[in-house]
Amino acid sequence: MSEYILEMRNITKAFPGVKALDSVNLKIREGEIHSLCGENGAGKSTLMKVLSGVYPHGTYDGDILFKGKVCEFKSIKDSEDLGIVIIHQELALIPYLSIAENIYLGNERAHKGIVDWNETIRGAKELLGKVGLTENPNTPVGTIGVGKQQLVEIAKALSKKVKLLILDEPTAALNEDDSENLLQLMLEFKKQGISCILISHKLNEVSKVSDSITILRDGKTIETLDMHGKEVNEDRIIRGMVGRDLTSRYPERTPKVGEVILEIKDWTVYHELQADRKVIDGANLHIRRGEIVGIAGLMGSGRTELAMSVFGRAYGRNISGELYKNGQVIQNRTVTEAIANGFAYVTEDRKDYGLILIDDIKRNISLTGLPKLARNMVIDEREEILVAEEMRRKLKIKTPNILQKTGNLSGGNQQKVVLSKWIYSEPDILILDEPTRGIDVGAKFEIYSIINQLADEGKGVLVISSELPEILGICDRIYVMNAGRITGEVSKEEASQETLMRYMTKNGGA
Repeated sequence: MSEYILEMRNITKAFPGVKALDSVNLKIREGEIHSLCGENGAGKSTLMKVLSGVYPHGTYDGDILFKGKVCEFKSIKDSEDLGIVIIHQELALIPYLSIAENIYLGNERAHKGIVDWNETIRGAKELLGKVGLTENPNTPVGTIGVGKQQLVEIAKALSKKVKLLILDEPTAALNEDDSENLLQLMLEFKKQGISCILISHKLNEVSKVSDSITILRDGKTIETLDMHGKEVNEDRIIRGMVGRDLTSRYPERTPKVGEVILEIKDWTVYHELQADRKVIDGANLHIRRGEIVGIAGLMGSGRTELAMSVFGRAYGRNISGELYKNGQVIQNRTVTEAIANGFAYVTEDRKDYGLILIDDIKRNISLTGLPKLARNMVIDEREEILVAEEMRRKLKIKTPNILQKTGNLSGGNQQKVVLSKWIYSEPDILILDEPTRGIDVGAKFEIYSIINQLADEGKGVLVISSELPEILGICDRIYVMNAGRITGEVSKEEASQETLMRYMTKNGGA
């Protein structure tokens, strides 16, 4: 019998105008954690969709062998019947159903067509125990945190008697504690003989739990690394991913800081649904021209709520406080007014709120600047094409053409389209919420370079990030939030992960 539970041989998959996979090979040993690494667009998710039956047999070339037998999956159900279960980055849970209902959705505990609820609840409790959750199985899944929802997804996979678990960016939206818990759970599964394929851009996590790493680049297999070898480290993985050494994760920059462009005074925001719950409590901060200012904080600290409430009151109610731009009081009462006042907001959720994925790149880029393209109430399509082409060139968006559907782009290139959209609106102040979430190290470097360029043009930039090394690497000054309050302000020279974490867990004002 083969030592490999899975072999994928010469997998080739093409889309119109793009060869996503070019003779890719992958081998997974039984009971190992095998990571799949590569830049956005390298083909990782496409390969896993081939394996799980999302792209059925006949739509690709090559062979899949599971436990030594050739498989021809026509659907996801075919792969799941053999114990191959994929958990996508976007969780496939229904928030209004209970935890138990979500766990067994499509895999119901039923007899003669009738759901056995006693067996369902009993089975759900047992599965929740295996993933370390103590929640009541009848709890609506939408009322628990993202970290716990991720564990519900894993419990759902276990209910299908999983033998090979595929996790696509499982910690992208998790805080450090939840991420650590998930990694420990993967190690526990390994002891039980369950094989795991991990797709992640967080190379520290990959290095921590992986036995082997296969690197893809431009749809091709580059190499497989044994993580128990002494020579393998994060820099070695990056070199395989990008085809070159990254001498620094962050581009060098000499700040040219000018006068204060934005000042936020005594900013207080109440929860949209709970009228007596204060989400932001008397926040004060300022940004200077040419300055990159960071906001650090744990999940739930109020970072995004602060940004959205400032950007045209897109979040919150009973908002009070004052906004000053160039020393003058302004009123960002709506998103339209905020844009007119020179504000731009790059959301942390580009797929739901930042882009129209079913529309082309050209249309997405021009969305915020349509008034500039209008000629007698009609969009000048020639000018729109010129603008989109200019942005594609300037931000190095990798695409066959600007008429490509935006949803077909890699995560890093989608993020560049979002940035293009807002850059075209010619803002003075950019608020970037998790600007590099879910993208690889090479694309991150390009995004950081764009951010630096915007600051060098004299714009004020506010960056919100859950990754402390990122905040430390690109920001000139950092505010720290906890429980809706700003608890500290730290200069780049004074900042360290320890200092920021101390403020992130501190109560009260700075």
